[in-house]
Amino acid sequence: MTIQGTARRPRTPIPAAGHYRFGQAARLEWVKLRTLRSTWWTLAITVAGTVGIGVAVGLNTTTGSEDLTNNALAGVIPGLLLAGVMGVLSMTSEYTSGMIRATLAAVPRRRLALAAKAAVFGGVSLALGEAASFASFFAGGFALRHGIAAPSLSQPGVLRAVVLTGAGYCLIGLLGIGLGSIIRHTGAAIAVLVAGIYIAAQFIGFLARGALAYMPILIVGNSLATTKPLSCAAHGTQCPHFLSPWAGLTVLASYAAIALLVGGWLLARRDA
Repeated sequence: MTIQGTARRPRTPIPAAGHYRFGQAARLEWVKLRTLRSTWWTLAITVAGTVGIGVAVGLNTTTGSEDLTNNALAGVIPGLLLAGVMGVLSMTSEYTSGMIRATLAAVPRRRLALAAKAAVFGGVSLALGEAASFASFFAGGFALRHGIAAPSLSQPGVLRAVVLTGAGYCLIGLLGIGLGSIIRHTGAAIAVLVAGIYIAAQFIGFLARGALAYMPILIVGNSLATTKPLSCAAHGTQCPHFLSPWAGLTVLASYAAIALLVGGWLLARRDA
């Protein structure tokens, strides 16, 4: 008598080292990212800080003539630093721990490994950015006092400002990955990130005010997160003319792309 057992579905074979494709490399990067407790703590702190600052600004807003959407999204600016630092750490921590050797042994196509990391981290940071941006927008509007009506997503430019501001987190995070792959040292990469996003704007303001419009922090704060052009009437001739939202997004994306391209080029040519 033949005894028939329950048929089992064959497991998906694990690819041998060197045979990972993009999807498999991306799953590997997702496992590494989600198993780090620091990732989730940083995500929580970023969202909480963004919302908290938006609420504080909303409580202190006294006139409805301001760009209320921009006010509600004020907490995004410090949150950008955490997104960039997360991007740096996701790359440099592999060099610190020595895991980069295992990663490149499994995925010898180094540009593919970096592309997979950028795709996974970019997706996570985009979700984080949109969650923080929308939460800050609604919380900041709810905190308004003095009879000021909260802005609505249906008003001209508001939905675009909230969505593009959330995308700013993703692009700064990808810039962090690019810098991490170029510099490979955590402290140095974070120092360059902070200098490039925050400090450089202060020096460039003294040298060439027209270049201020191209600084990452000012692109997010004055191009992506606004619903109307900044009025220079009250600032005299010293008020710079900032980029339009889509032009600002393009410039910010270009910074991230250049950093990733240079990082991928160096990753393919240097020893792990």
